[in-house]
Amino acid sequence: MTDTDSDPTDLTDQTDQTDQSAKRAVVLLSGGMDSATAAYEAQEQGYDIYALHTSYGQKTESKELACAKKLADDLDAAEFLRIETDHLSAIGASSLTDDSMAVADADLESDDVPTSYVPFRNANLLSMAVSYAEANDCDAVFVGAHSEDYSGYPDCRPEFFEAFETMVDVGTKPGTDISLEVPFVHDSKTEIARRGVELGVPFEHTWSCYRAEAPACGTCDSCAFRLQAFRNVATRDPIAYEERPQFVDAE
Repeated sequence: MTDTDSDPTDLTDQTDQTDQSAKRAVVLLSGGMDSATAAYEAQEQGYDIYALHTSYGQKTESKELACAKKLADDLDAAEFLRIETDHLSAIGASSLTDDSMAVADADLESDDVPTSYVPFRNANLLSMAVSYAEANDCDAVFVGAHSEDYSGYPDCRPEFFEAFETMVDVGTKPGTDISLEVPFVHDSKTEIARRGVELGVPFEHTWSCYRAEAPACGTCDSCAFRLQAFRNVATRDPIAYEERPQFVDAE
């Protein structure tokens, strides 16, 4: 019911107070299932979403960007910012960005740093996210890294994020308070899939394959971990695969 006797000035003041009290978060939104679930987790916690997508020369960038945009629309994000960081591609040394390096088949038992590791990528991406957050008076930066990542990627370890948050505290202007939120840092891919299902994440608008943009290959590390996670939560992964290996087949 509308109160026609309300003073318009009072309404404006109330709106300003509401806007000032709203929480804001930058979410590193790659288009993958981990970052998507982190974004919906941030929304569930009451944050307005400022989505940041980075194009760093990865082989499936067009598909990832399309997914990230669909997710941002579904989240009703306040902003969607795409930044090109082709210096990571120029530096190379990763099968994600270097055409001369093949993306390896899945090896879910290996503890070695995989060829898909992009040297110090997360430090680069988080630096941009913090800049974006500081410029927009955001309260937090969300990233979807998790425990199965840091078994192979050194810049996904909890110690890395703790150290980076200290750097944020030291390197931003006085009065700035930006927390670094890594909600799944101690969780498995299976736990992320389960939480995503609970949150209603539209996984059909996510992409994880390192090799192909359509269909997903099903045999790289990222596809294998994803398929295994969906199998473990008794949910069929909604995206198309060239093949679904028997040891991770959901049906």
